[in-house]
Amino acid sequence: MPTTDATTAAATAATAVRTGRLEAPGATLHYEVRGRGPLLVMMPGGSADAGIYDTLAAGLADRWTVVAFDPRGYSRSTLHGPAGEQLPGAHSEDIARLIELLSPDGVPAAVFGSSSSAIVALDLLSRRPGLVGRVVAHEPPLVELLPDPAAGRAVFAAVRESFLRDGVEAAMATMAAGLAPEGGAGGGRYEVATGADEESRAATGPVEDGGAIAPPEESGGASEAEAKGKAGAGAKAGTGAEAATVRRMMANLPVFLEHVLCSFSGHAPDLDALRAAGPKLVVGVGRDSRALLPAVAAERLAQRVGSATAEFPGGHVGLTEDPVAFGARLREVLLG
Repeated sequence: MPTTDATTAAATAATAVRTGRLEAPGATLHYEVRGRGPLLVMMPGGSADAGIYDTLAAGLADRWTVVAFDPRGYSRSTLHGPAGEQLPGAHSEDIARLIELLSPDGVPAAVFGSSSSAIVALDLLSRRPGLVGRVVAHEPPLVELLPDPAAGRAVFAAVRESFLRDGVEAAMATMAAGLAPEGGAGGGRYEVATGADEESRAATGPVEDGGAIAPPEESGGASEAEAKGKAGAGAKAGTGAEAATVRRMMANLPVFLEHVLCSFSGHAPDLDALRAAGPKLVVGVGRDSRALLPAVAAERLAQRVGSATAEFPGGHVGLTEDPVAFGARLREVLLG
């Protein structure tokens, strides 16, 4: 029977971080690996990088080889030229290269993406279905699937314009106002919970507590990096390292707001390909964000392609609100 020391050493080895660099067309990608077992690729959304998954990856490393990475142009994944408009297809090819590198025997990988990275995960599934065995796409904000796509496009276009005119802080305030529920901050430029048409009401489903939903900064109005910063602000342990991680991810916001937000949210997924790969796909929706734009788009996606759905703790950025509970739910979905 293993000794306590041996058990501790094995656990430490499982969660130890191994880093690598991958050359891709136009970029050099930084990635991090923990654990042993089948490959699980964790894709950061918004302006986040691999650090957003530190807690989640450590918790899942007992069962999977967990890979997290910095998307091209973010943090330690450097571009070979000036930043330009980013497209989901280029990012999904990066993930395909990572899978081919880290699963050389050809065993399909599991992939998790949240928010903008869920859009990349869907693109990967539609283009390279043989590389993946399970894709969990948590609240991909695909505005083209909304009851009123033009309203969704207008929200994110206004955010980008606000950034170009007045900077990051103004852009995030515009996003919070645009995604607020009716009567909330900014009046709500995109409201679905009280939509007038039957299709919109069917898409949102029942809303608990008389229609109350989480405030926008908790369920769509903030990037995952911002949410991590708020969640970690009062942490008692590891504050120096966590603060550095948050600063690194916040520095990605200009690239996200100018070059990622509109091109990703405006992406039109290949619904026929996703329908064909439907058994591999699970669409995640936050328990506290079901009436907001990303969750509405996610549920409509599941309806269109006939995939399973799974409710996750928290809102749009639930993985930073309670990473332990979120990770436990992700484990269930991956093993289900």
